[in-house]
Amino acid sequence: MLKKILIMLVIISITACSAKYENKILSDDISSDQKFLPVYKKEVLIAVGYANISTQHSDNISQRRLMAMRASKLDAYRNLIEQVYGQNINSTTTVEDMVVSSDTLRAHVQGLIYGAHLVSISPVGDDSYETKLELTSTIVNDLRSMLNNS
Repeated sequence: MLKKILIMLVIISITACSAKYENKILSDDISSDQKFLPVYKKEVLIAVGYANISTQHSDNISQRRLMAMRASKLDAYRNLIEQVYGQNINSTTTVEDMVVSSDTLRAHVQGLIYGAHLVSISPVGDDSYETKLELTSTIVNDLRSMLNNS
């Protein structure tokens, strides 16, 4: 009888100390970086462009306003291209008699952008427009891989 009680106590103590293992395997579709990202976080590049209304070449104020909106959108696209592909910068400095006589700097950007989302075009003050564009990281990676494959 004492032997049976002792065996029962050993079995109970062994089962009481064992931890329950739950198999919590995450989906293979989620990378290790994405496991801890909040659901609402969207990885995007944002570019902003500006243009003045008064510098547009037209006598009609409505046409100048539309041209400024278009120019600010193109400026935003240019800024987006800079972020995706970078800039090509050429610099020339001329030194005569140990004095800098000429210093020139030229920046050049070139690239292809598709899939940009127009966030807003809004007036800034009385004489300017601001355009905001965004581009998802998936499209940025596609654009960069297209550049590397060509």
